[in-house]
Amino acid sequence: MAKRTRIDRRGGGRARAVGASVPRKDGAAKVTGAAKYIDDYHFPGMLYGATVRSEIPCGDIVAVRFDFDRAGFVIADYRDIPGRNIVAAIADDQPMLAEHVVRHVGEPILLIAHKDRERLLHALAHIQIEYRVHVPVLDPRESSTVFKALAIDKGDVDAGFAQADEIVEGEYSVGHQEHLYLEPNGMIAVPHDDGGVTVYGSMQCPYYVHRALRVLVGLAEHKVRVVQTETGGGFGGKEDFPSMLAGHAALLARKAKRPVKMVYDRAEDMRATPKRHPGIVRHRTGVTRDGRLTAIDVDVLLDGGAYTTLSPVVLSRALLHAAGPYRCDHVRIRGRVVQTHTPPNGAFRGFGAPQAQFAGEVQMERIAERLGLDPVRLREMNVVRPGDTMPTGQVLREDCTAAAVLAEAVKRTDFCRKRRQFAGTHRGIGLALFLHGAGFTGSGEVKLASRASLELTPRGVRVLASSAEIGQGSRTVLAQIVADELGLPYAAVDVIPPDTSLVPDSGPTVASRTSMIVGRLLQQCAREMKQRLGRLTPSGYLRKHGPLVVTREYEQPSDIEWDETTYRGDAYGTFAYGCDVAEVVFDPDTYEVRPIKITAVQEIGKVLNPTLAVGQVEGGTLQAVGYALLEEVVMLDGRMENAQMTNYTVPTTVDAPEVEVVLLEQPYRHGPFGAKGLGELPFDGPAPAIVNAIRHLGIDIRSLPATPERILDAVEKRAKCRTP
Repeated sequence: MAKRTRIDRRGGGRARAVGASVPRKDGAAKVTGAAKYIDDYHFPGMLYGATVRSEIPCGDIVAVRFDFDRAGFVIADYRDIPGRNIVAAIADDQPMLAEHVVRHVGEPILLIAHKDRERLLHALAHIQIEYRVHVPVLDPRESSTVFKALAIDKGDVDAGFAQADEIVEGEYSVGHQEHLYLEPNGMIAVPHDDGGVTVYGSMQCPYYVHRALRVLVGLAEHKVRVVQTETGGGFGGKEDFPSMLAGHAALLARKAKRPVKMVYDRAEDMRATPKRHPGIVRHRTGVTRDGRLTAIDVDVLLDGGAYTTLSPVVLSRALLHAAGPYRCDHVRIRGRVVQTHTPPNGAFRGFGAPQAQFAGEVQMERIAERLGLDPVRLREMNVVRPGDTMPTGQVLREDCTAAAVLAEAVKRTDFCRKRRQFAGTHRGIGLALFLHGAGFTGSGEVKLASRASLELTPRGVRVLASSAEIGQGSRTVLAQIVADELGLPYAAVDVIPPDTSLVPDSGPTVASRTSMIVGRLLQQCAREMKQRLGRLTPSGYLRKHGPLVVTREYEQPSDIEWDETTYRGDAYGTFAYGCDVAEVVFDPDTYEVRPIKITAVQEIGKVLNPTLAVGQVEGGTLQAVGYALLEEVVMLDGRMENAQMTNYTVPTTVDAPEVEVVLLEQPYRHGPFGAKGLGELPFDGPAPAIVNAIRHLGIDIRSLPATPERILDAVEKRAKCRTP
């Protein structure tokens, strides 16, 4: 993948570590193969565990039959749960093991373990479950069970439509997307003699797992220990689901009184774990003849699957991003996420924002077409600027750079000239302007009350935080922040992997919050530690005063206000901004669209580590190319039919376009050294930019992914419309 990268620094000087591409803390171990992932671990006497799952989407469990010799096997069901039979999360509606009813294909019913993997697999094939089958609900539009409904209002939408010269309506749909992290889910549970348990595994949120285990097994906090092993990717897919797998391993281990390892193969991981929420987004937009937005009315319907899981926060973020980076005095946004009898859907990079902003940016393109306006001009006229208000009433401050990223992207790509040049050919060009709220929504960070600590060592300091390294470089970036604030060499800062017996709860590794929130806490710890050290070296302080640990807990800045009841105020501490330009080629014989170049202009506050930042943008961009064009989860009767990499198609190096990354800097006052969140922003723009480039070819696509079949259908519809 060819790339060119530029960083436009708009504030702040360059520190010794911050702003430099220092070596990754985890780099050497991963390159040499010394890093240990969960399947590399083995404990004496360890058994291998597996899950017996439902084969129907909805029904009653009538009977379970075992057609094998059960000697040497450990089998557990819901009756072996000593605490509550729930996966502790936002809602308590999902059982750890089904009792009498199943609500989706792949729902866990039984757990089984044996010391021999081959005998375990043989046994799985000889367990029969008899069901009384019910009629499932598989279409969210037909569901009467609402997990969450939300509303956002600004101004008077009816008055806004009365001011409009044109009203543009559109319906847009998005499908599931599989996380397809490199390493499937895996856990090992080790029972303690006193009844406690330690769980090792691949995860994003150790303290989520810790809480879920305490609820499940009914143990005191100190009797449950959770250790994150090296984790081969997550993208949100290892936020909530590891709580279930950890619970399964723990139940078997406690019953067997021996360690139990459970590691999914790829097919089980794809069939059983959450996906990105599918959805239908309807827009109705009022606009004047010259292009000014007078009213925005959006309705969002998301498919949550069988259980609530993380659907409420996905819906929340979808609604908060539904109006995009545009100012409008009159906005009405409604949304709901409903139950269907499919595996639960959960968080996936951006969680709701990509779905909503895909619809919004394609809607903007259609508005420009209706008015006969240049799409750049339409966005320039309506883009938010400092002092403008969002639909929640949030006033954007000096770090609002939506206009800057738009201008940079248009200029850098020579967008307007290419748009004229490509007209009437098989090449198209399109853009998308977007934003992403950094950190948890509203008062979420206050509720989390995250804590992080620094411990003095003879050679420097150790970072104590539960933030998980999942490939994004968090250990490295947190060490850079601490090193510069303390004035120590980067090499003198150690970052230990999360272990709930050693580190405080610094919150989950989600929502583009690690660098901005946890990094800020550690910067404050380092500032205090520097004052306490005075002129002493770390070793000198330890000799004179003994151990030193500094801890800070999150405190919401005084200029951030949010009302959870009315959904008014500062939804996020800040937004990061981006503008993507996609250039595509259309093959009229195969109906394939291939992106040949994507220019990604992103403003993320302060670039803490250029190499890692560029990697995030490139990775998020390519992942979103798959979302836009290739990745289609085929569901049949509630089951993922293409749960293998032979026919769930993701982009390879052959499919990768040239990606040019441009990073702008506009420091955020409450971020460490001015940094904002980055991880999710790059995913929001590529899909609408690609679809808008397809629209430049005259092909009307309103659903993702834009497969050759959907493109053929759109071309045929266009031809019918042109036929006299």
